[in-house]
Amino acid sequence: MKTRAITAFFFTIVMLASIFLGSYTFSAFYLLLSILSLLEFYKLIKNSGIRPHRNIGVVAGALIFFMAAGIHYLQYDVKYLLLCIPLIFSVFITELYKKNKIPFANISYTFVGFVYVTIPFCFFHALGFLRNWNEYNFHYPLAFLLMLWANDTGAYLFGVKYGKRKLFERHSPKKSWEGFLGGIFVSAVVAFGLSFWFTESPVWVWIGMSVLISNFGTLGDLVESMLKRSLDTKDSGGLLPGHGGLLDRFDGLLLAAPVVYAYLYLILY
Repeated sequence: MKTRAITAFFFTIVMLASIFLGSYTFSAFYLLLSILSLLEFYKLIKNSGIRPHRNIGVVAGALIFFMAAGIHYLQYDVKYLLLCIPLIFSVFITELYKKNKIPFANISYTFVGFVYVTIPFCFFHALGFLRNWNEYNFHYPLAFLLMLWANDTGAYLFGVKYGKRKLFERHSPKKSWEGFLGGIFVSAVVAFGLSFWFTESPVWVWIGMSVLISNFGTLGDLVESMLKRSLDTKDSGGLLPGHGGLLDRFDGLLLAAPVVYAYLYLILY
């Protein structure tokens, strides 16, 4: 428990610092996180006997994130993201030269890595440039993390105190409906409080954001649990002592970030 608390404290400090220290630090930090998380995903899949194209996947994932982030700095046309396509689809050609009984499983999991890990981090990064395409604003990414952490904390506290009805026992036996609803409540309270400091959006927008984060963050947790159970693995990695791997810490973000970005984009534009 002590190790877990120490890791959580320092990791939280690093996460907050990456947001407050400006756009370049923010972009570089989440580029690094996306690469490390993708490596962790491929390693996790490899333990099951499938051989995704790790090197191509990581290079392509880094390029996707770099070009998606570069739009905000260099202001080039979105169509240049299509330059990533030849590299991404080179996995088909590479697989031709491998002697493997399940080639399309290797190809499929390489692509799943982009969809499950890289793209959600791109959407989270884009939250920092949502109000102005080429000007960084930390309000939305900071609010996202605070609401996500509030949801996790509320779900844990309410689940321990009142949890009786299992939410999805097959994939996560410890989660309860009481904890789920408690997480939504605490996250909404945090959203309401943030609306007094971050006044660029009305209170209902922030609360709507918190509800989406709670719902899709919980689904992200369940999906990652489903992945680990299918691979008979307890933790996605060991990078964070007491917490497992990066995917264990960012499972909620992976499903929630694209949905929240779409929600805010549709409202703001």
